Amino acid sequence: MKTLLLGSFVRCAESVPCPCCGGQLSVIGSRRRKCKTSSGQTRVLIIRRLRCVQCGRIHHELPDCLVPYTRYESASIKCVVSKGSESSDVAADNATLYLLRVWFIMILPYFLSCLNAIAIRLGQDPVEEPSVPTLSAHQRIGLYVGHTSGWLAGIVRPIVNTNSWVHTRSAFLPGSA
Repeated sequence: MKTLLLGSFVRCAESVPCPCCGGQLSVIGSRRRKCKTSSGQTRVLIIRRLRCVQCGRIHHELPDCLVPYTRYESASIKCVVSKGSESSDVAADNATLYLLRVWFIMILPYFLSCLNAIAIRLGQDPVEEPSVPTLSAHQRIGLYVGHTSGWLAGIVRPIVNTNSWVHTRSAFLPGSA
């Protein structure tokens, strides 16, 4: 979703249909959404609340700088994920960096399955991954959305817009109990 950040207000530059039924969305209000930058500062964005005129479900506009259910900007998450276990330029403690990496590695197979399903729905050929087990998570993603700077938005946007995003709680990882 291409967006314009007007101060702290977020406005979508394109018309997006309801991810559930494809109906038209109308603005019903706004809400505050906090996110942390890579420097550790907290940004407050005002995002619009939208209601579908057909199914009545409420959605929130999602700019490219945000990932659902995470507190860090997408640029910070991209930095943490692409650098792997190396030190990153994100101002966060090691436990948070570790949880972001583990979250992404755990959810990656679901993301790639969703992208394949979306491609099939759109009449495109699904991506066939090579049988080389040494591909990193970032290399696998490149097969689907390329290695451009917007690769995370290339994953998030279609999954959210098809209502396939699952709520993830990185604090409750399997095996941590």
